[in-house]
Amino acid sequence: MSRIGNLPISVPQGTDVKIEGQVVTVKGPKGTLERQIHELISVSLDGNTITVSRQDDTKNSKALHGLSRALINNMVVGVSSGFSKTLFINGVGYKVDLKGSELEMHLGFSHPVNFSLPDGITAKVDKQKEIKLTLEGYDKELLGLTAARIRAFRPPEPYKGKGIRYADEHIIRKAGKAAAK
Repeated sequence: MSRIGNLPISVPQGTDVKIEGQVVTVKGPKGTLERQIHELISVSLDGNTITVSRQDDTKNSKALHGLSRALINNMVVGVSSGFSKTLFINGVGYKVDLKGSELEMHLGFSHPVNFSLPDGITAKVDKQKEIKLTLEGYDKELLGLTAARIRAFRPPEPYKGKGIRYADEHIIRKAGKAAAK
């Protein structure tokens, strides 16, 4: 029995859901998302409630049941209210500038790193003691992928904590060579 898969999804006001065969399309104030659902899973719309059910009780269909429900829920939440992810950039001389839809990052390399934001993702830069980069978008999958690609340019290191980290990420610090004596 899937606890996640059996939960109904409530569709908020102003959000339109269309189900054509195995294709679910969700349209809202933030944008439009479309996803192909596996054929072992069936999706139905009753008024303002979406229910997801599976055809049989095989291990594969049980796994797809909760996954499909979570993906559809993320689509509904994304087009109605959107998602955001925050990154902190910490290091001496590290800078981030937003130029249109492109990030120019100075991360201690001999050259600046230019990163073009994909369509549907916006960024805000707050330059305080520690640079705060906030990414916003309506597609949770694309938002997480974009944040991971930005973080991969300079992952946080355990000795001084320099690098790009998520806001909710905790870096376990190491002592270094001097503490060993």
